[in-house]
Amino acid sequence: MSRIPEKLKDFLSAYDMYLIAGHNEPDGDCIGSSLALSSYLQRTGKKTLLLSAGPFKRTETREYEKLFTSCVPENTPEKTAVIIVDCSDIKRTGDIAGSISAFPCAVIDHHATNTGNGEADFIDPGKPASAVLIQQIIEECSGTVTKYEAEMLLFGVCTDTGFFRHLDSNSSETFSAVSRLVLAGGNPKQTFAKIRGGKSFESRLLISSILSRMERYYDGRLIVSMQTLEETEKYGNEARDSDSLYQLIQAVEGVEAIVIVKQETETRCSVGFRSLDKIDVSLVASSFGGGGHKQASGLSIEGKAEKLIPVFVEAFKAQFTRQ
Repeated sequence: MSRIPEKLKDFLSAYDMYLIAGHNEPDGDCIGSSLALSSYLQRTGKKTLLLSAGPFKRTETREYEKLFTSCVPENTPEKTAVIIVDCSDIKRTGDIAGSISAFPCAVIDHHATNTGNGEADFIDPGKPASAVLIQQIIEECSGTVTKYEAEMLLFGVCTDTGFFRHLDSNSSETFSAVSRLVLAGGNPKQTFAKIRGGKSFESRLLISSILSRMERYYDGRLIVSMQTLEETEKYGNEARDSDSLYQLIQAVEGVEAIVIVKQETETRCSVGFRSLDKIDVSLVASSFGGGGHKQASGLSIEGKAEKLIPVFVEAFKAQFTRQ
């Protein structure tokens, strides 16, 4: 278990108010980690404000949108600081980056592309979710998590581990931590239903269209597909169920990495990268200004999907040819 920096413990007690910010398009780990940390800090007598640039695209995250704001109040207490959670770069906080950059800041994150630049930062790429780090902080500083914190942290861990399917034989520490969350009141069955249920009919149609465009490269070890601008405009940002899409493609025999390019506007795309094990997609994502970790990374980039796809395919060449 990585040691919590003493500077972080001091940081969490030094200020009267904490602005807790995560990456744009927040997922369950970002939201669960932020809410659990906020709950803990409030238990210690601190004021908190949850910040997010949104949008809350995923069906399982929409209920939490009302708890977040994109605006920093003009009159914050003199002793106010920022905690950036589950975010590999302050730029990935989106439109709120400029409004939080002037405050003292600590980062809590598990992404491999996050090198950190502060003494109070707590970054451990060996952990499968930022929620694991938040749990460690709460348990070490207060002894145990509350039922609400357990529910939020379990939501985070299950999101980033694909409900544990991304974990391997060196994950006993994570399962021990999860068992304590369940003991505190976290419910795996309800968490699974939250993450996997409630998908729209349109999301199934969109998945089928993206699957129909799959192309194989490097003897089938890389699969690439795209979502057109017309589909983005027709189905909206909420329709795509990325986790189900990636699961279906990962089940293809011989596949080792996946790239899905989504045409967001006429001139901009979002890109998702996934790998099963051998390929480090964070290396490719970071080379284009994105971030993430070995098995799951992403980025936003200017360009047209049709022209970007050959560039991404070429970026994987070094890893596939040296195997």
